[in-house]
Amino acid sequence: MSKQILVINGNPKSDSLCRELASSYAAKSSQYNEVKELSLSELKFDPDLTSGYSANQDLESDLVEFQKLVKWADHVVFVLPVWWGGMPAKFKGLIDRTFLPGFAFKYLANKSMPEKLLKGKTADLILTMDTPPFYYRWFQGNPVHKQLKRTILGFCGFKKISTTYIGPVMNSTEDKRNKWKNKMLKLAKND
Repeated sequence: MSKQILVINGNPKSDSLCRELASSYAAKSSQYNEVKELSLSELKFDPDLTSGYSANQDLESDLVEFQKLVKWADHVVFVLPVWWGGMPAKFKGLIDRTFLPGFAFKYLANKSMPEKLLKGKTADLILTMDTPPFYYRWFQGNPVHKQLKRTILGFCGFKKISTTYIGPVMNSTEDKRNKWKNKMLKLAKND
């Protein structure tokens, strides 16, 4: 059965391994599914949620389009680098500015947990890093995975969230990069 898949290159750099991996995934998946791609480097918006939730902040047109794509998608693929153990600030700003009450979740009177408004969606997290993945996961605590899976996507209703670790990227050979691209082709075929 065909799915609607959104592939997000979450690297703020215009040219990166993340872009290559996202493109490989999207190209393969489009053979089986309806696929749309989005690149963080091309989005224009203020990443700062200036007043938190205490005041409305108008969404720039790129953010309105991003929300439409997330709503449209059955499955969202996030391809992003791990910088300083976390996600790039612009990517976090994208989440802060768009995964808002009324879009991603809804506060309910007299309830401690909000209603999840993005139920039924699934996701792949593809994390690139210069740190060896085993070290990132077991010694550094796997913070991006935990934050995205549990406190962002899971909080909003996503289920079946898988994570693929790519690294270390620094000093990787062309052969190694091709193996990672082939890994994307296998992931895309199985989604």
